[in-house]
Amino acid sequence: MAAPRVLLHAPPELTAGRLKRLGEGIGKVVYASEHWVIKRPRTPSEIVALILLWKILPRPLLTRPSRPLRLLRVCLQAVMRIVPASVWLSAHVKEVWRIYSTRDRRGERLARQHLEGTPLVPEVITFPPTEVHVGGFLGCLTVTEATARVENTLHDHLSKLRDPEEIHRWLNRFLDLRQSGWQRGLFSLDAHLKNFGVAGDRIVLLDSGGLTDQWDEVHERLVFEEVVAQPHVQLGLGPVLAAHPRIANDFDQRWKEIVNRESVLRHWPQTSLSATAE
Repeated sequence: MAAPRVLLHAPPELTAGRLKRLGEGIGKVVYASEHWVIKRPRTPSEIVALILLWKILPRPLLTRPSRPLRLLRVCLQAVMRIVPASVWLSAHVKEVWRIYSTRDRRGERLARQHLEGTPLVPEVITFPPTEVHVGGFLGCLTVTEATARVENTLHDHLSKLRDPEEIHRWLNRFLDLRQSGWQRGLFSLDAHLKNFGVAGDRIVLLDSGGLTDQWDEVHERLVFEEVVAQPHVQLGLGPVLAAHPRIANDFDQRWKEIVNRESVLRHWPQTSLSATAE
């Protein structure tokens, strides 16, 4: 498997100007130039504040533009500094934080071991420590690697398509990608389409936090999948496929045929199953 390309210097476009804030997740903030993205890991207090917001805010508010949520998160962090930890760091918050941190570290390790240098993920380059300027209060960051920028998330890409056959083609590519991961002994527990990106005619994994190689976790997720009546809704495709009920039904049917214990086992490496059993 190919290692990341090692450059003597960071790409000039990373240092030529201020990088745009491209997006964010619970554990990382992403900034981008024209062709590359860099990721800033969140601090523990940021992650806990986001978990608290996720716990206390009504679900519709969590889908609003990120700027108001960032302001709420900053205000909540300020409150956390003066309020005793016992008030806000409940057992539930601790458990969510532990699960997220464990899965995020494991997912990154698995992606580096099994996916780096493959068409299933964007290219990664490394270079000596370089200071880059970013939007927001931080001003600048020191980074040592960058990831090739994709054209869009798979969710946003599908949202812009109008040709039913093209939508169907990309959904099939998504299912093919998942099976390619299973062949490597990897399963994504969080297959939301915002965690995948479009690069040319390829779909690539953007967020490795949901990856697992543990069959007991895979089996537990597949048991859950059995009772999901409309997988396309579970994946966040409800609004995208609202005008295409035939495609939605076809996708749900194929998803049920593929994302199940028997199908995953046919792809899963027997050596990985043996190691899990031991």
